[in-house]
Amino acid sequence: MIMNSRQRVLAALNHEKPDRVPADLGATFVTGMHCSVVAALREHYGLEKRLVKVHEPYQMLGYVDEDLKQCIGVDVEGVIPNSTNFGYPSENWKPWRAPWGQELLVPGQFNTTYGDGGSVYMYPQGDLSAPPSGHMPASGFFFDAIVRQPLIDDENLNIEDNLEEFKPLDSQNLSRIARCVEAAVKTGRAVVVCTPGTALGDIALVPAPFLKHPRGIRDIEEWYLSIAARRDYVNQIFERQVKVAVKNLQAINDACGKHIDVAVLCGTDFGTQTGSFCSVQTFRDLWLPHYRVMTDWIHTHTPWKIMKHCCGSVSEFIDPLIEAGFDILNPVQCSAKGMEPEGLKRRFGDKITFWGGGVDTQKTLPFGTPDEVRRQVLERLEIFSPGGGFVFNAVHNIQARTPIENVVAMIEAVKEFNKQEIN
Repeated sequence: MIMNSRQRVLAALNHEKPDRVPADLGATFVTGMHCSVVAALREHYGLEKRLVKVHEPYQMLGYVDEDLKQCIGVDVEGVIPNSTNFGYPSENWKPWRAPWGQELLVPGQFNTTYGDGGSVYMYPQGDLSAPPSGHMPASGFFFDAIVRQPLIDDENLNIEDNLEEFKPLDSQNLSRIARCVEAAVKTGRAVVVCTPGTALGDIALVPAPFLKHPRGIRDIEEWYLSIAARRDYVNQIFERQVKVAVKNLQAINDACGKHIDVAVLCGTDFGTQTGSFCSVQTFRDLWLPHYRVMTDWIHTHTPWKIMKHCCGSVSEFIDPLIEAGFDILNPVQCSAKGMEPEGLKRRFGDKITFWGGGVDTQKTLPFGTPDEVRRQVLERLEIFSPGGGFVFNAVHNIQARTPIENVVAMIEAVKEFNKQEIN
């Protein structure tokens, strides 16, 4: 039976064999492409010349417009929060020339200054009077967060300081999400929503590049230390945060929940290349109970599938993640220790959907040949696709300077595999 994009994705999520492997490229903050790659793909496929819009300046991710989605065969439509990681909305577009020479469209409050040698500084909420919260080296392609850690007084730590950003959705933002979801439905693709305020301790958000004067524990190293040394404090943050998160999930569901297929709940990484940031027991003690509050609410009140982004060597965390209520794992970093595709599919393929893992973005895609890319993509498809439970995507976002012939080889290999499957 020939399926449309949404049916294809839902079949895969339900561990049923779809008519072909569904693909995502650009629906979320962790399944997208650098703006320079988006521009190169548009040129390769002979599409209308236009400036790429940067919807997430932190990673310099580019919008994938409808004409390009149709060219590359995308089955997923993403709804991304309007506020960027620097705290201003993706609207009122204006031109900007990047250090690598690309002309882009950026949000109106994308306000920068330049340092010695051409490095670029970004400001929270676009406020040039505040200390900068992001830095792009002159030779860089994305921004790093600038840690602005105030002096920590353990005797007077206040959890309210680490809760400043977790607020109920206002009517304006809720209406925008509903409008975007309704527009996404009309594409015929599966609708994926990145839910705001539901990430527990995501290290990209801990420095709060969106706040002008962040308080509390905002240094990355200090946060990791706090998981052990100030666990009661972190636990209280999660407890309070989740209460707000559930109210926001309820508001989103009331406004447009019947049209949503997947919720991207959290991007906290528990793995490194060779190990983990914490023990599985720490995950069970600190994170799992709070995840369950959110996932239980979602599974009780909605049909949504729930995605967990988690990089690195996390094979020993997959069963606990399933126990925590997650249906989907992304990015499936097969190059990390213990993350061999065959083992993952054999151990977990009937219990969780792998959304990613389609090609290595650290070595093969940026540094291999087009033929090496093609062979790895076809191999991963052969391993992950049987019986459903797989949505094709690269391992995390496709980075700047990735040869466009390799990105095209990836896209065309998926088409080749799907054509063989149909025949």
